[in-house]
Amino acid sequence: MTLTPNTPIEQLGRLNEDQKKALHRLKISTIQDLFYYFPNRYGDTENALSIETLLEGDTSTVYGQIEKLDTGKTHFSKVAKATARLRDETGTITITWFRQPYIARMLEEGSVVKVTGKITAHNKKLTFVNPKVEQATSIPTNTGNPLFGSTTHTLYPVYSESKGITSNWIYHGLQKLFSEEVHKQLEDPIPKAILEKYNLPSLHTALIWVHNPKSEDNAYTARKRFAFQEVFLIQLKNQKERNKNAQNQSFKIAINEARMKEFVKTFPFQLTKSQKDAIQDIIEDFASGKPMSRLVEGDVGSGKTAIAAATVFSVTDEHLQTAYMVPTEILAKQHFENFIQFFKDIPMAQQVKIGLITGSGCYKYPSKVNGEIATKISRAQLLKWIANGEIPIVIGTHSLIQKTVSFQNLAYVIIDEQHRFGTVQRQKLARKDDMTPHFLSMTATPIPRTLALSIYGDLDLTIVDQMPTGRKPIKTELVLPGEKNRNVVYEKLRESLRKGRQAYVICPRINEPDPNKQTALNVASVKAETKRLKDTVFPNWNVEMLHSKMKPDEKEKVMKQFENHEIDILVSTSVVEVGVNVPNATTIIIEGAERFGLSQLHQLRGRVLRSTHQAYAYLFSDTKTETSINRLKALQSAKDGFELAEYDLQFRGSGELYGKKQWGISDLGMEAIKNIKMVEFARKEAQKLLKKDPELEKHASLRQFLEQKEEVHFE
Repeated sequence: MTLTPNTPIEQLGRLNEDQKKALHRLKISTIQDLFYYFPNRYGDTENALSIETLLEGDTSTVYGQIEKLDTGKTHFSKVAKATARLRDETGTITITWFRQPYIARMLEEGSVVKVTGKITAHNKKLTFVNPKVEQATSIPTNTGNPLFGSTTHTLYPVYSESKGITSNWIYHGLQKLFSEEVHKQLEDPIPKAILEKYNLPSLHTALIWVHNPKSEDNAYTARKRFAFQEVFLIQLKNQKERNKNAQNQSFKIAINEARMKEFVKTFPFQLTKSQKDAIQDIIEDFASGKPMSRLVEGDVGSGKTAIAAATVFSVTDEHLQTAYMVPTEILAKQHFENFIQFFKDIPMAQQVKIGLITGSGCYKYPSKVNGEIATKISRAQLLKWIANGEIPIVIGTHSLIQKTVSFQNLAYVIIDEQHRFGTVQRQKLARKDDMTPHFLSMTATPIPRTLALSIYGDLDLTIVDQMPTGRKPIKTELVLPGEKNRNVVYEKLRESLRKGRQAYVICPRINEPDPNKQTALNVASVKAETKRLKDTVFPNWNVEMLHSKMKPDEKEKVMKQFENHEIDILVSTSVVEVGVNVPNATTIIIEGAERFGLSQLHQLRGRVLRSTHQAYAYLFSDTKTETSINRLKALQSAKDGFELAEYDLQFRGSGELYGKKQWGISDLGMEAIKNIKMVEFARKEAQKLLKKDPELEKHASLRQFLEQKEEVHFE
């Protein structure tokens, strides 16, 4: 049959169930997907061996001529196979391919090939089993075979594998496609003028260079082109979204600045200049009549909740509604309690009702019985009051985006920790009529500028880079293996506990591993560490645990006890990473610190940056590698989370930091995002293109490619 880019991958050859499942895991469903499945590295065949020097067990590369091609089946299991003999001037070796008979059909008698694979022994004779084979124009002179001359082709691609699909299978599948020139059917999504402007190769050339590089320069240039393509498409999508949103109408909210100032005066602290600037950005957006789309990015403890409260007040003052969505029930309940504190002392307190909706229950403030507290109510009753506009402020988890939740006049949507929510989830909070709510995203995860420009390119950016007055920088200490080192930290913690302070101990896992099963994760568990600390290390203090497998009411009870100082040391997983606020907790110990990303470690230590008391973070690590140690030491030297984020982007990879799967960004795209110039060029070209052709009517292939990307990745 004739293959096309849209041909299902199953039609490339006969596939067994394991291979089909593996391709599904690798997200390869069509021929086009296979073309875009790039090598994760390249092997070097510059030092190819002669056949006489091969040794059993080695993975080696040999050049030679193909002889005695044959296909058949194994004697016992009737598995399809192909065989051949490879000859150079020093000898011969057998090649066997199991379940890959098509390879023999791709080769010709007498053809010169490069063979790379593991050497095994069969009946005391050396053989290659399922090696990678590539057509070669000649045999390198360094194999000791001057007969065929030399070649400069010294690189071969190595692909990420999955059980059932090998790098070799991917390589030979692509060679078949290239030999049939299927790649020439693909339309280049990037306009020719842009390629020429930045000296980038065409799609057809780049595909050959990325999969069959003749040199390192070939591979680099091809990967650069595809990196630009990915960032360009992201920018194009974001700019289209931004332009589309700008066409919508939203609530024009006239701010009563005098009333807002009176409200802010009730806060138990003074706002920083950064907080005031952020509030000003938001109220100016409110006044425009166009829907706001803004990201407020602030370090841990910089006071983003106060910014939210001040701007929510203005919306409530105009008798409009706000939806405030957060990622966890713990954080939702904490924000609910914080908002009660923000709103309880203003003259209109009895008129401002605040609702909480989570999977485990609903609450309303104030209670009819006691106006000072909140009361639990039925879900049906809360939904009724939200629908008729009686409750202007609704805080919740993803429960907020369920179909049963309907607002009367939703004017303002706030999402905390935006990187935990997808675009589609965000859109579900939008109104169904012609009025689009103002949208504010907030994150305490500092994001490098290039990543923010790429991922959140459809949002305006406000950075809160000041800490509240009186906050002292946290003291972070890396604690390497040794009982003495641990005991020193434990004694420091005892001194802190004697002063009336509290502490967190964070563990990477909940349970101890099954002793009957092998496990690579030999790190502290919440349950075992709680018992050890309670029984032997801190027997005079109250030690309790918290983790994600506990029931919601159990977690709530433990958090309440910790907030009320009924618990001195809370042993937990990273469930406390976001938003948990206990000002009296000033020490955090993180077990197995090397298991966490720098951004997550920074979030975790932010739990003890909630007061004017000196805070301490101790990173317990068993790592012995210099790279890991240097990475953890960056936490000690970085001035703030923004500097730390830039470090982690360069040395660990943004995919590990920020959840690339959610954004649909490949490893290649993530590498590109480290290049500020590339991001800015891609952004500029996307803006220029959409200005001339808003609906991409003159760029059909680009529009089609973008739609495919949105369908597969962004939803």
